[in-house]
Formats: sequence, C-alpha cells, structure tokens
Amino acid sequence: MIHRVGVSTKARVEFRDITGEVQATVKASGIESGICHVLVPHTTAAITVNENADPSVAADITTQLEAIVPKHSDYRHMEGNAPAHIKASLVGNSQTLLVEGGKLVLGTWQGVFFCEFDGPRNRTILIKIVPDEP
Repeated sequence: MIHRVGVSTKARVEFRDITGEVQATVKASGIESGICHVLVPHTTAAITVNENADPSVAADITTQLEAIVPKHSDYRHMEGNAPAHIKASLVGNSQTLLVEGGKLVLGTWQGVFFCEFDGPRNRTILIKIVPDEP
C-alpha cells in the first residue's frame, strides 16, 4: 500500500522537516522491521536526510544550492522554474530508510526533509513501507 501525505509549502524555496509525518506513517503500518521508501512525484521538489536540530543547516544548504544554480541564468526551459528542476535533480526525489522496532533508523541529529524549490504549492509525498520477510 502506498500512503499519501499532503504538504502545503509557503515559500518559493523551503525545507520542511517531515520526520514526524513519516514516523507516524510507519507506526500506523504496524510494521516492526523493514524499509520505508519516501518519494515525491514532482520534478521541482526533493527528499533528503540531514540535520534537523539546527535550522541553519537547511539555510546553508539552500544558500549553497542557490550559488550553484542561480535563479537567473541562460536556461532553455522557459517556464521560469528551470533552477527548481535542476536543484530537485541534484538533491533527489526519494530516500530509503530502515525501520527497526517500529521506528525509523536515523542518526541522533538526522531528520527527513521535504525540499520545495518551486513554491508555494500543494504537494504530495508518497510513502511505501515494506516489512522484512519472515
């Protein structure tokens, strides 16, 4: 079963900590051990795992992505969101996480982030939880 989680972003570029939503989905599944695959079916958004204890980390990431992929350049894609497509490709549209004891296996400072690069928008996150084979 694929679980769908809605996210409404409020800014053009936004990193949203979705660890709680993903963990709640894992808990509701009743699966104790397996994998959790998180995917965004959008070409201008991404999923990543990084530090969630200090918000300046997400700010640094967005600043550096802007330096690598500036808003204005000689882009051929004419819809005005070419940088968003490139940033989404650099970060990636999915993450596979381990589940043990009914919980996501993450480092002390790690969280799961939804990365918006073309907001504000209403987005969907897809979550698939696969149990270990008996």
